[in-house]
Amino acid sequence: MAHCLQPMRLNRFLATAGLGSRRGCETLIVQGKVTVNGKICTDLATTVTEADFVKVGGKRVEGEQSFSVIMNKPPGYLCTAEDPEERRTVFDLLPKHWPRVFHVGRLDKESEGLLILTNDGDLSLKLTHPRYKIEKEYEVMLDRSFDMTQAAKLLKGIYIEGGCARAEKVIRLKPNVMKLVLKQGIKRQIRLMFYTLGYEVEKLCRTRIGTVKLEGMRAGEWRMLTAVEVEALKHPKKVAAAERDLQKRKSRVDLS
Repeated sequence: MAHCLQPMRLNRFLATAGLGSRRGCETLIVQGKVTVNGKICTDLATTVTEADFVKVGGKRVEGEQSFSVIMNKPPGYLCTAEDPEERRTVFDLLPKHWPRVFHVGRLDKESEGLLILTNDGDLSLKLTHPRYKIEKEYEVMLDRSFDMTQAAKLLKGIYIEGGCARAEKVIRLKPNVMKLVLKQGIKRQIRLMFYTLGYEVEKLCRTRIGTVKLEGMRAGEWRMLTAVEVEALKHPKKVAAAERDLQKRKSRVDLS
């Protein structure tokens, strides 16, 4: 069982193997689709180690250590593992010997900026499922100056292919450069929102996902996410509450 260095809950093990979120893997276990050492296992408290033989649907499953990186995606690269036309993909920028990872969400070919790649099913779910409402921040260069009286339409919502697209924040950085914060992930959302209002997007860069920012990274560079960053992405409310508590305690010390 490759890379399984310590005992872990069965649902977490299945998630690290890419079978979905921990919650989704719990469903597989309860439905009796998982066997451990040849026996059907429906006990969610089960832990497994390197010595155990785990199968799902009759196929052996091998877990991996959690592995997450951020990349400054350059324009001209596709967010896909394989391209039939053999165009450049973001995986061409990673070392060849790395374990299998997948991109979380996507940036279209000509867009650039912050992209997360991981084999952590829990992290992927938290960043992509609508109910978690993770903020994503973008800088957008338009073909002409933006009329701020139209910002209200972006905030209220514009119907595009894929549904009602809405921005959480709209800030003008320069006459033709906007900052948008979204909690949605509709395909080509920003480009279509501005196109509906009569603008063409000339440059689109994602600068933040949750608490993780694109800072000090050149195009094509990547780095590992720290354990603290992963925890903040998975449990933003919990981390924010801990930070507020820490600030309160510091304030009490300063006043004493």
